[in-house]
Amino acid sequence: MDDYPTVYELVFQAPAVEDDVVVVHRTDASGAGGYPVYEDETGIVRAEISADGEVRMMASGGHQQPLPPMAVRAA
Repeated sequence: MDDYPTVYELVFQAPAVEDDVVVVHRTDASGAGGYPVYEDETGIVRAEISADGEVRMMASGGHQQPLPPMAVRAA
């Protein structure tokens, strides 16, 4: 997993003027696609991110239906 950045910024469209940016850090876990799992410091926002920057959001609790970000960028 050394080819993957340790930090990404996930950009979500927010109802306010500015977009919402969530910083996620690589964990030791891998997702269903075999790519690293990233999460924010609270552990609530979790995502599997491929080497091509494809994002699969992951629920971290019951009844969550996380929406995909509109952009992902290495930080």
